[in-house]
Amino acid sequence: MSSTLNLLVGLAMGLNLLALGSNRLPSIIRAAAVQGMVLGALPLLMEEKFHWLVALVAGGTVGIKGFVIPKLLRHALRAANMDREEGPLIGFIPSLLLGAAATIGAVAMSGALPLRPEHAGTLLVPGAFATVVSGFLLLMGRTKAISQVCGYLILENGIFLFGLLLIRTTPLIVEAGILLDLTVGVFVIGIIVDRIQKEFDTLDTRKLTSLHE
Repeated sequence: MSSTLNLLVGLAMGLNLLALGSNRLPSIIRAAAVQGMVLGALPLLMEEKFHWLVALVAGGTVGIKGFVIPKLLRHALRAANMDREEGPLIGFIPSLLLGAAATIGAVAMSGALPLRPEHAGTLLVPGAFATVVSGFLLLMGRTKAISQVCGYLILENGIFLFGLLLIRTTPLIVEAGILLDLTVGVFVIGIIVDRIQKEFDTLDTRKLTSLHE
């Protein structure tokens, strides 16, 4: 089970780098969607016995992160008639290098942490840290609202990974609450994206600095 878990977390870490190094918005959306589905399946691997609440949260996570939210983002992308991120605050190569450095540093650092025995041999901690950093880089380094929403999603995926460390002591209803907050947040962001597009005919959030009162 540990090897399968590490394989999926490693795949999620690779998707972080894919999102950071890509300038194509559909690719970034796809990376965030696949990562959400991969991480959504992890609770099923970590539970020794089947539990309906775990299955419900896992199914909800895969459905919302893998299908519902990406569909909303693709709809916004088609409405904006754009395909690429241009002029990011942090370039694609520097973002990729920073993400890779964070991933390597997280893996190296995790060996020195006093983890529980069941977590010591997994990539949960380095995967969570690397995913949070990658989400921050997308959120802060890109100028298009859709890229920033994907950064928000990847950042939440990192928090979700951290939460899996406490899966046997913390009820998964907390994860369900986070998932609900995430869905509401993305709906609100979608409304904001629509307003930006109608007002400025662009999804560049730097245009918001021209607003007054």
